[in-house]
Amino acid sequence: MRFTRVGLGTWAIGGPWDWGWGPQDDDASIGTINQAVEKGVNWIDTAPCYGLGHSERVVGRAIEGIRENVFIATKCGLPWDDSASKTVFSRLKKDSVRREVEASLKRLNIDQIDLYQMHWPNPDEDVEEAWEEMARIKGEGLVRYIGVSNFNVTQMKRASKIHKIASLQPPYSMLRRDFESAELAWCRDNWFCWLKTIW
Repeated sequence: MRFTRVGLGTWAIGGPWDWGWGPQDDDASIGTINQAVEKGVNWIDTAPCYGLGHSERVVGRAIEGIRENVFIATKCGLPWDDSASKTVFSRLKKDSVRREVEASLKRLNIDQIDLYQMHWPNPDEDVEEAWEEMARIKGEGLVRYIGVSNFNVTQMKRASKIHKIASLQPPYSMLRRDFESAELAWCRDNWFCWLKTIW
């Protein structure tokens, strides 16, 4: 995959939820995605927890007819419970990862996710279990590449013993530059890409 320097993040498109950005107009969101692709942006980043699946559903609607022009990146590891409050929690068990990828494929209305990422390495002791399942999912062709998000170097070293990491998505901005001291160097030394997340 060759990502354009600028991608489109869809956290806000998910609308109101625990960490949401307030109500969003779905038609305006779809228009934004389509215009970004028309202007040359070739990747869209989303996640199941953005709006409890809503962001993925909106992205799925937006890419109908233009799927071949865009790479889709989504994540696992932050499902929500079935209670009335729909509380998001961290889970990296293999059965959860499997359910999450199947649900994301359905919401996005696609046959294959281009980049599937572990959203957070939490709980830390389950990183290997989740990464092994992600590698199996990749081997089955449900996803093209697997990557990580919010990992430190130690966690990347652990995961890379199981399967090569395709990408790291770290929090990184002029105000949060810790990534430059260790993770960036490790990414360069191990020849994989990093996707900037402006926090």
